[in-house]
Amino acid sequence: MYKVFLVIGILVCQLAVAGERLVADSVLVDKSERMLYLLRDGVKYQAYPIALGPRPRGHKQHAGDERTPEGRYILDFKTEKSDFYKAIHISYPNEQDIKRALENGASPGGSIMIHGMPSNTPLPPDQMQIFNWTDGCIGVTNEDMDQIWSAIKPGIPIVIVP
Repeated sequence: MYKVFLVIGILVCQLAVAGERLVADSVLVDKSERMLYLLRDGVKYQAYPIALGPRPRGHKQHAGDERTPEGRYILDFKTEKSDFYKAIHISYPNEQDIKRALENGASPGGSIMIHGMPSNTPLPPDQMQIFNWTDGCIGVTNEDMDQIWSAIKPGIPIVIVP
C-alpha cells in the first residue's frame, strides 16, 4: 500500500512540474500553519500562505466572532462579484454549526469564503499577508487566488483543521 501512495505522489508531482494544470479534488486548510493546500488523490500538490481573522484560534461559534470555522465543508460556488478579488464560498454553517449557535442564543453567521485581497487596500500583498485581516474568511493574495480559482471546481470538499 505504501508503494502505491508513493507512486501516486510522484505522478502528481511530475504533472505539476511538467506545467499541466491539475484540478484539485479537495482542499485542506491548516489554521495553525496558516496554509491552504490543494490536494489530488489525497496528495498535497500546491500550498498557499493564508490570512485569517483577528481571533483565529477555535471553531467559529457565531456571527461576528472573527473566527474561521473548523471541520468538513463543501466549496459550493465561485463569484467574481465580491468586495474582494474573486471569492470561493464555503458551505458554512452546517447543521451542527446552526444547532450550536442557536443553543447559545446566537446566529451562526455565514458568507465564509476563500478570497483574494480587498479592492481598496493600500498595502502590497506581501505586507497584507503578515496580518490576520479577514473577519473569519481565508485570505490569499490575488496571484494565489488566480491559481486556486483555476484548480477548483464547485462541489469539492474543504477540510479546515485547527
